[in-house]
Amino acid sequence: MADIKCEIKETLGILSESPKGWKKELNLISWNDKEPKYDIREWSPDHSKMGKGVTFTKEELRKLGNIIRELDL
Repeated sequence: MADIKCEIKETLGILSESPKGWKKELNLISWNDKEPKYDIREWSPDHSKMGKGVTFTKEELRKLGNIIRELDL
């Protein structure tokens, strides 16, 4: 499997933290030197390991925000 390069350009927020210190974060990440995208996933305390996540374009994140605002929470 090919190596995947990622660079966190900006940490936008922390959604939660596990007892072991892993944090679920919303970040702006450049994958393989491409245009940065919005990304939600869990990271180890030193960011050396990551869990599975989901990546959004700006338009997808905007649509997700609209959907969340419409929920009756």
